[in-house]
Amino acid sequence: MGPTCPLTVSPKVKGVDLTDPSQPIPERLSIAEFTLRPITAADAEIDHAAVMESRENLRLWEQSTWPTDDFTVEANRDDLVGLERRHAEHRAFTYTVLDPTGSRSLGCVYVFPTSASFLAKSVVTSVGDGEWSAVDAVIYFWVRQSEMQRDLDKRLLVALREWFRDEWHATHPVFVTNEQFTQQVELIKSTDLALKFELVEPDKTGTYLIFG
Repeated sequence: MGPTCPLTVSPKVKGVDLTDPSQPIPERLSIAEFTLRPITAADAEIDHAAVMESRENLRLWEQSTWPTDDFTVEANRDDLVGLERRHAEHRAFTYTVLDPTGSRSLGCVYVFPTSASFLAKSVVTSVGDGEWSAVDAVIYFWVRQSEMQRDLDKRLLVALREWFRDEWHATHPVFVTNEQFTQQVELIKSTDLALKFELVEPDKTGTYLIFG
């Protein structure tokens, strides 16, 4: 990855190496309000319902036209096959967020190493004392629109921070959102997380903000 200015690199011990296939990755986070587990193609219908309810937010989050108004369950299933495969291959990790019954999707969480191909093609700028070389998990998340109205995104972020600290043993995880997804930006800013980097993906408008 080529930052726009040289980043100071100092020796640091990373807590988790997402690219090491011998290193186990947590399979589940379960609390009273929701459960996270790896997404599979079998989740296509319930995931599609969450995606389509939240499509306006997801277009801001993705900086794309996805999902289009005519996005189908079958097209979503095809996407999930790819997500399931890359999870199994230890390239990136996608978790569905489910209600306690396991029958309703509440959102998704995506975890990447900094070596992920789309990150390697992006431009990262350090803000303040951020050191990209120290980051050991790059985390994106979204919550379906109706759940944001009752602040589930806030509670999910709290749970994720604890999970990555206690079970992933990540020493420098970061959380990413797009500047145009203002509701999520304000949520993250309301915590003690600080802006560490700005990221620009090729062919996408809007800057991604990275907090850690």
